[in-house]
Amino acid sequence: MPGAGPEAGQAGKSRKAGGAPFWARKSTLVLLIALLALAAFGTTTQTWLTVALDPDQVGQAGASQNGLQVQGSKAATTVTALALVALAGGLAAAIAGRIARWIITAIIVLAAAGVAAAAATVLADPLTAAQGSIAAATGISGSQAHVDVTAFPVLAVVAGCLLALAALLIIPASRHWRTRTKYDAPGTAGAAAPTGPVDEIDSWDRLSRGDDPT
Repeated sequence: MPGAGPEAGQAGKSRKAGGAPFWARKSTLVLLIALLALAAFGTTTQTWLTVALDPDQVGQAGASQNGLQVQGSKAATTVTALALVALAGGLAAAIAGRIARWIITAIIVLAAAGVAAAAATVLADPLTAAQGSIAAATGISGSQAHVDVTAFPVLAVVAGCLLALAALLIIPASRHWRTRTKYDAPGTAGAAAPTGPVDEIDSWDRLSRGDDPT
């Protein structure tokens, strides 16, 4: 059709320039997973629970601790570790092979589910989550208290759910990723070496194949 040629050419150039869709780009997805993992980790540095102790039960020692603030790292200790596992997994997915990406995806999803579950447990029973901090502050375990929950456990649940969804995108998105390991590379021994800019990962892979990237 007349006039369709330039538009088709521009579309072809756009596809070549853009490559993978924005959501499937390795840099975009790895950055998203890292940000969500850091967000989950960051919530644990904030106050999740504020405890108002009963002076009749804890006496003067407990009265001095009234308004006790409990950080997320103490209310849900597993969230910190699982968030770091998810962060490491997201970074590892950027350089992993095809099979390894499946394993890493499963690890990140499980870690994200653990983050959401641990935070949800605090929301369901904040007094139990605060008992360790209450005992450490007053020396009395099993105390009754009024516990107020901040917004940070809710944010941790949201971050965990979004992190799991982002991790699941690795599988379809990785189809658009350029091969970076010798195990995924097609067996074309006589193929010409790429002539474009070479990053550190490409240089390492070419050295593994016996090529000199310099």
